[in-house]
Order: sequence, then C-alpha cells, then structure tokens
Amino acid sequence: MSDAQSPGTATAPDALELAALLCSRVCHDLISPVGAIVNGLEVLDDNPKPEDREFALDLIRKSAKTASARLQFCRLAFGAAGSSGAQIDLGDAQTMARGHIEDGKCTITWNLPRLLMPKNRVKLLLNMLVVSQHTIPRGGTLTIDPIGEGETMSFRITATGHNARLPQNISELLSGERGPAADAHAIQPYYTRLLAQACGLTVTLRLEGEAIIITAS
Repeated sequence: MSDAQSPGTATAPDALELAALLCSRVCHDLISPVGAIVNGLEVLDDNPKPEDREFALDLIRKSAKTASARLQFCRLAFGAAGSSGAQIDLGDAQTMARGHIEDGKCTITWNLPRLLMPKNRVKLLLNMLVVSQHTIPRGGTLTIDPIGEGETMSFRITATGHNARLPQNISELLSGERGPAADAHAIQPYYTRLLAQACGLTVTLRLEGEAIIITAS
C-alpha cells in the first residue's frame, strides 16, 4: 500500500512543529510594536529636538500599549491560561479581544453574557476572532453572538466590512478538508480547528451576502 498523499492533502504537524509554529505566530504579532519601541529609543539617544523627542515618546507609549495588549491576548488565545479544567471569565476575554483587535479600523460588537466558561471554549472564541479579522483586511465590524447558553454555549461571528472575503485555504484548514500543510501563516486557523475538536465542535466559514460568517457548533 502506498503512503503517498493525494495532492493538496493537509499534513498535520507533530507536537514540536505545532509549538514552533505557534511561537512564530506570536513573535510575528509582537515584532512590529517592539521594533517601534526600539526606533523611538534610538531617536531619544540622538539628543533630538523637543518636537522630535515628544514624537519619540508618543511612539514608545503607543507601541508599548499595543505590545502589552497583544501579549495579554496571545497568552489567553495560545497559552495554557491556567490549570487543566480551568474556567475563564468572558468579561476578561472581551477586554483582551478589544485591546488586541480594535485598532481604529476594526470594531467589535460583543453580544455574549458575562459568565465563566471552560478555557478551551474561550480560547476557541478568541482564535475565531482572529480568523474573522483576516476576512476584513480593510477593517469593519466583528459581531459576536451566542449559540445556546451556559457552559456549553458556542459562538457565531459575523464579519462585515468593505471588500470582505474568504482568505485562500482558510475554510479547508478549519474543516479538515484538503488544504495546504500547516505553516507559520496557516497555523492559527489549523489551531482553531484543534480547539474546536477538543470542545466537540466544528468550525465553519462561509460567505453570506456581503458578510463572512464563522460558526462553532
């Protein structure tokens, strides 16, 4: 029997590769604001004019705030987030999601109740938000609605914005259908599928009119 894979079949990374790819993803999110902080400090080291000094300090303040928000979000979305069986407050998840995603172009409409939920479901929600954000590259609104209630509640996110689109191969990675091998660019939706499976759910992404709908059910 041949072990050759069919063309286009997704290749699952092993545990070490998955960890490495997720680390690469986190570093990608942090490198821009951290680099801006370094640039601001270099300006200050050059004994700048007062107006340049104020510009540098403002750049450092904004970039440090962005880096902190992204770190907190990544810690919850990709990290251990407490012990096995831990629960997470959806109110905390909302705060971290807004800090990471709302940037002047993208806004969040959060229609979920505040309650404690199993950590993997909260991690799934945050990763679904990242997938949804990629469908509106020019900005727009992400509307989060509950499906069901209580600890078994799942989620529907509606992304609306100019030029909303289905990113290439993302649907396949979410569903487990044929798609590319998970790499540093694709690892986040692949990880979203793993989280959904751990929760006994399936994630789907579809175009509905001018909106992109991502659902976990």
